Amino acid sequence: MPIDSELLIDWFDSCARDLPWRRPECTAWGVLVSEIMLQQTPVARVEPIWHEWLARWPVPSALAAASQGEVLRAWGKLGYPRRALRLHAAATAIATEHGDVVPSDVDTLLSLPGIGAYTARAVAAFAYGKRAPVVDTNVRRVVARAVHGAGDAGPPSNTRDMADVSAILPHDEARAARFSAALMELGAVVCTARSPRCADCPVYADCAWQKAGRPAYNGPAKATQKYAGTDRHVRGLLLDVLRGTPEPVWKASLDVVWSDTGQRDRCLDSLLVDGLVEQTADGRFALPGEHR
Repeated sequence: MPIDSELLIDWFDSCARDLPWRRPECTAWGVLVSEIMLQQTPVARVEPIWHEWLARWPVPSALAAASQGEVLRAWGKLGYPRRALRLHAAATAIATEHGDVVPSDVDTLLSLPGIGAYTARAVAAFAYGKRAPVVDTNVRRVVARAVHGAGDAGPPSNTRDMADVSAILPHDEARAARFSAALMELGAVVCTARSPRCADCPVYADCAWQKAGRPAYNGPAKATQKYAGTDRHVRGLLLDVLRGTPEPVWKASLDVVWSDTGQRDRCLDSLLVDGLVEQTADGRFALPGEHR
């Protein structure tokens, strides 16, 4: 096996970060909430919001009973707020179609609204101990280096990436789930993109990248994401206004947040299309589900 599962799991057992969604008492619902929140958002920003959500909405039906506006307010500054609406939709389906229990198999999880390939497999593995290839950016980088000897992973390929990870998973379900968590942790804290801590790596001796002399990555350049001045930035400013007031607002209150009229209006239109903002009968703007 290209990555020694015994070494990696032993390392994870002794060195893994103590995260609340990894604790034995965490429910499958808690795992699902964490996985949605952690997409493109660092652990440090997610953890306090996750605690607030689980205290407020400890089961899917509790979240389903909340309005979309309440959910968006509670999402706060986590970013990519459509994730909040997807989680609300999934909670509604779980409450009404699955007895308020998060499903345990990948296919049923995939049938939930807003749940994609990564999240379905992560919940199956981390909440239910199933053998399922869980592939994120960190896992792709570890596999690229340790197995293929490349400096980093190239462009994603769902078929190839799934096959790569499936090939190195232990056959035992519980160990496979633990190995998946360990693989992800290794990429997050040791085998990082810019400054890998190779001296701390439990699989250093067998790493194909080390054996090849740590060649630099020479694949396609990765697009760098900027934020300031982007539509995502402007959408966030508009939502901040609506989260900060209990009542609908006139458009003039939104116009002051950004001087570029064309971009501002385009972003407001996109928020309406995405269901993140609603317009009331009198023409004001509000978070969805709060003022009809």
